[in-house]
Amino acid sequence: MAVRVRPSLAIYLQDHHAAGVAGARVARRAAAGVALSGNEGLRRVASEIEQDLRKLEEIMRRLGVKPDRAKDTLARIAERLGRLKPNGRLLRRSRLSDVLELETLVVGITGKQALWISLREVPSIPTAELDQLLERAEDQKRVVESSRLEAVKRTFETG
Repeated sequence: MAVRVRPSLAIYLQDHHAAGVAGARVARRAAAGVALSGNEGLRRVASEIEQDLRKLEEIMRRLGVKPDRAKDTLARIAERLGRLKPNGRLLRRSRLSDVLELETLVVGITGKQALWISLREVPSIPTAELDQLLERAEDQKRVVESSRLEAVKRTFETG
């Protein structure tokens, strides 16, 4: 049974869902394209980010909130447009793309952590569920940040 939620909470959830849609796409692309020693960790994180998006959808369903198709579509378009930025290469993937995609993932995971913390204030959502999601997000951030630093060293090294 759906709980009556404030319009501001519905909009908040829809906005995070749209960001999650774009973030999952960035995570899949980074896991497939970034050539680092920790790539298996990035593949795991990409899978978990997909699972987190499904978990958000489950929470939204319980609260009677549907994703906003227009926001989700705009997020997909923005993610695709982000690929068109000049990165010093025309036909091959640039190492700079690795750095920027991993930085985008760190920012996205940080936003997701804020979401899980904020949802603790919604009485109908079990805190234990959110604590597990927060713990997983912290691990995701550690993996991505480690890969990001490796990509930075590889991309910006001199000599």
